[in-house]
Amino acid sequence: MGAAGAGSAGSGAAGAGSAGSGAAAGSAGASRPAGAPGSSRGSASVHPTPHHDVDHTAEPTDDPLAIRLEQLILGAERRYTPFQAARTAGVSMELASRFWRAMGFADIGQAKALTEADVLALRRLAGLVEAGLLSEPMAIQVARSTGQTTARLAEWQIDSFLEGLTEPPEPGMTRTEVTYPLVELLLPELEEFLVYVWRRQLAAATGRVVQAADDEEMVDRRLAVGFADLVGFTRLTRRLEEEELGELVEAFETTAADLVAAHGGRLIKTLGDEVLYAADDARTAAEIALRLIDTMNQDDAMPALRVGIAFGTVTTRMGDVFGTTVNLASRLTSIAPKDAVLVDGAFALELIRTGDAPKSETQAAEELVAAEKEGTTPPPYRFALQPMWQRPVRGLGLVEPWLLSRRP
Repeated sequence: MGAAGAGSAGSGAAGAGSAGSGAAAGSAGASRPAGAPGSSRGSASVHPTPHHDVDHTAEPTDDPLAIRLEQLILGAERRYTPFQAARTAGVSMELASRFWRAMGFADIGQAKALTEADVLALRRLAGLVEAGLLSEPMAIQVARSTGQTTARLAEWQIDSFLEGLTEPPEPGMTRTEVTYPLVELLLPELEEFLVYVWRRQLAAATGRVVQAADDEEMVDRRLAVGFADLVGFTRLTRRLEEEELGELVEAFETTAADLVAAHGGRLIKTLGDEVLYAADDARTAAEIALRLIDTMNQDDAMPALRVGIAFGTVTTRMGDVFGTTVNLASRLTSIAPKDAVLVDGAFALELIRTGDAPKSETQAAEELVAAEKEGTTPPPYRFALQPMWQRPVRGLGLVEPWLLSRRP
């Protein structure tokens, strides 16, 4: 039974966050002190988890501080076993298990670890299905996407935020004496901020959907997709201390996220030494790529960067992007020279179509001469494109990349 908030084997269920209000806050507070859920195994499939993937003997923790923190964060005491929670919510045990596993919570057998918030979460999800607002598979996707996103947020808050703040300020004080009052003060503020950011992101995403040309474009859209990859990162992992490596990755991800957002792109995900971003138009994606390289070059501690971009139809699912366009961008990144940007033919044509790049430098020179003779202003090209040698790319056939640069 995938208990909402049950930790992985050997940890507790303190942190049985609901899928309703305060879900992320509930997960955050219980991540470390009370055996956080956040188990990727539980969210891997909507189908029942294989027996060997689950410790069915996992029991909730009895640690007094963990229990107090759990009650503070969830605002309720443990009251139900998974079976009792499902029955109280009017949901079948099978569906409850699928919901909870989708949220990323491990099985806990029939330990009494769940609260009223867990019952309410089940009622809400099941109610959306019964009302016809969501299909059952879609409701499970909602549970999974929410669980995966908030689990990562909760882990970050504990690892990088709360852990540092709860260091005893004075000799003789224990972390226990610091943690509870600190969480008590931070919890409502973090919860309000989470809801605010979520609403802002939801408004932006909804606006993009509304502006889509047709229903198909809501799912399969033409986007520019870019990968930015640190060169020689594997060698760095052998040379740097863990703390130094962590700081480098954090600096890279933070810089990339800020640049992508500031120039109108969307950060899809970070993969340590690589970031994936998307933009609605080629101009935005090109500007982001070149600024990423310029910015990283200003930091002597940062490795060289290479970027690959492709333009075309992209399938979006749960905040991620898939398809041939994404695969092509990834392949272009792997063959790009350091501190350079490679783009595919469709991306190059899009820049030419929108007037952001000339078809060739010969054309640009001719237009400049003509403008000088006529006393007019030449086209304001922002980027230059240089065709490279065609080469076979694994799984994609013969590809002709273009080297993208900024015009002087």
